[in-house]
Amino acid sequence: MLTTRFPYGAPNWIDLGSPDLDASLAFYSSLFGWRPEPAGPEAGGYVLLRLDGRTAAGAMALDPDRGRAGWTVYFRCADALGTAEAAGVAHGTVVFQPTEVRGLARVAGLKDPAGAAFRVWQPDPVEGLEAATEPGALCWVELHTPDVAASAAFYHRVLGVETSGVSFPGGTYTSLYPAGAGEDAMFGGVVTTLDDPADTGRPPQWLPYFGAADTDALVARATELGGSVRMPATSVPGVGRLARVADPHGYEFALIKGDPAQEA
Repeated sequence: MLTTRFPYGAPNWIDLGSPDLDASLAFYSSLFGWRPEPAGPEAGGYVLLRLDGRTAAGAMALDPDRGRAGWTVYFRCADALGTAEAAGVAHGTVVFQPTEVRGLARVAGLKDPAGAAFRVWQPDPVEGLEAATEPGALCWVELHTPDVAASAAFYHRVLGVETSGVSFPGGTYTSLYPAGAGEDAMFGGVVTTLDDPADTGRPPQWLPYFGAADTDALVARATELGGSVRMPATSVPGVGRLARVADPHGYEFALIKGDPAQEA
């Protein structure tokens, strides 16, 4: 489960790059109740998105030279430079070298060999998000890729992430957890794009899941605000009720309300 303790290798930040930042802030504020707050003049226009006064995400105007459109997942690391070098050795791509984001962290932009973009976050001084695993906050991340085994090997080599197979109706899910932390610390999974119609024609990506008190209500609200449904709300025994949607710019994310039996 994602927590705000953020062990090395686990997701600890997420942000949105948008060509129309004001419109995106309006959409997500209406959907999740987030309140935008400028990170300060030294942060170059970066915006913190607050949930009940705690940081749940970040956002910025799209910078095509260094950023990417849509949601980007960050993983906590001890050494951004060393992690970027490890990604290159493992046949990934360094999109941009470690850079200081004043008042927040040292970050690097990377892609895995299949092309899925992600970033690493070396705290300086901010450890990570202040809200996680609750309605309106990041609670899971999922890599959609054509080769599950190859991707799992890459992230193990670069981030130390370990995997295990979790049985569910219809198959086995490849889960992710920090090195040495055990399966109780699972924070995400890896699925093949070959089996998901919602991935047809889409490049590999990290899909963030945000917690929902009522998945169906949030899906309806997202469409009212100009978003679209990529996968309708569906109940998965032992997991919860989840849906996959896109904001008005087409940037995807998922919603989930956990199964009470699983949470017990």
